[in-house]
Parts: sequence; C-alpha cells; structure tokens
Amino acid sequence: MLIPVNEGYLPIGRFARLCRLSVKQLRNYDDLGLLVPAHVDPDTGYRYYRPGQSRDALVIGLLRSLDVPLPAIARVLADGTGALGGVRDAMEADLARRRRNLAALERILADGLPRPEVSLVREPARRVVAVRDVAPPDGIGVVTSACVARLMSALAAAGLVVAPIGLFPLDLGRQVPVTVAAETDAAVPGTAPDLLRGGLFASATHVGPYDQISLTAHALLAWAGDRGHTPAGPLREVYVSDPANTPPERLVTHLMIEIEESE
Repeated sequence: MLIPVNEGYLPIGRFARLCRLSVKQLRNYDDLGLLVPAHVDPDTGYRYYRPGQSRDALVIGLLRSLDVPLPAIARVLADGTGALGGVRDAMEADLARRRRNLAALERILADGLPRPEVSLVREPARRVVAVRDVAPPDGIGVVTSACVARLMSALAAAGLVVAPIGLFPLDLGRQVPVTVAAETDAAVPGTAPDLLRGGLFASATHVGPYDQISLTAHALLAWAGDRGHTPAGPLREVYVSDPANTPPERLVTHLMIEIEESE
C-alpha cells in the first residue's frame, strides 16, 4: 500500500534531499532508533516521513558532522538543550586536549625531545596519605587535578601544607589508576594512609606546563633504558610549585622512577 504524498508524508528520497542526508543514513538512523519514519508501508517496506521530522534530521546531521557519538545524539533528541550542554562540555574538553597535544608537538618539532639532567638518588620509605581514582588514558590530567584538589582540601582542613605527589603506572590500560599522596604521619580525614617504598630512583626535573610532563617522563625512561636500568615502580610526580600563583611555563615538577637493583 503506497502512501499518497498529499497526505503529508514524504518518501524517503524526497525527505533525504530536504534534510541534506543520504537515504543510507536515514535507514541507518531508523535502525538505530534515532529517527524512525512516520510510516513504513507493510507491503513494500517503503519509509515515509513527515516534514516536521526534518528538525531532528538536521540536528542529527549537524551533530554527526561534529563527530558527536550516537548515544549522545539520542540524549540531545530526547532532552533538548539540557543534554546539549553535556555535548558542548565534552567537545570543549576534547578541543582543549587537542590544543595541548598540538603545543607538545610544536615543542618537540622546535626543540626536540627534552634532555633533562638525570641523576640516581636513594629515597627513604615515606609515610603518606592518599586519594585514588581511575581515568581513561586521555583523561589522566583531569582526574589527577581533581585528586590534587581533593587531597589539598583535606590537608588544609587538617592544617597541613605538603607538596602533593602523583603516582602513575608505567603501562597504561583502558583504565589508569591515579594516586595522589602527601607525606605526613598525621591522620587526615577523607584520605587513606599508605607507605611509599624507598629505593634507588632515576630523577629529573620538569619545568613547564603539567600537560607536557609526559615529554620529560619519556626522556627519563629513555635515559634509564639507554643505561640498562629496569624501571621497577610507578612514575612519581612531585608538584613543587603552586599553580595558583605560578605561570604554566615556570611550574616545577620532580619526576622519579624506581630502578631495579641487582642482587
């Protein structure tokens, strides 16, 4: 049974031209439940749409052109501008990440990889308090910042001022454990007591933005590998500077990686 166009229905081809989408895209959006036709002929399987559905079709097309994931598009169609705020936040975070990566790339191309002075130091075991979380590989910076804020707030409430220490595994999986600690024997509400093991560490200093610490970490690992040292523990980042009153290019961070010692 064919549906007459004069009843307000548009066949899929005409609707696709109206919305600047392909017929294949419309069929895919139907299969995914994003944009269901107003009517499907039970005999022929032909899809028909109402002109008013062009709004949702245009929204889907625009969001897909911005690489917005399909589940997020479904939320926007269901909730409108409220869900769009979340999409905007995610896009801005992705743009900020791309800008950081571009800045790191520009630094590598202009100056090469960092060549920090590396030394071997012996560290004692240290009693600390810590907060923990997990992060995707591209969200480590955001999660670390949140952990630092949580820890510093807890330390301030306890009347303590201690430089935070970030601890990160050398091998990154789909979920990366993030630990931020501070050296103290005191019990601090909202944190967990822990013990940082001592030993022999390769140590270097990073001066610059936190989002470029990975460049110095790479140089530190390369130094250890070139000299036959085997890393034995997580990467430690000791945040010496206060980012609230220090320009990003002058932030000082000490990096340390534990080295296996031969028997």
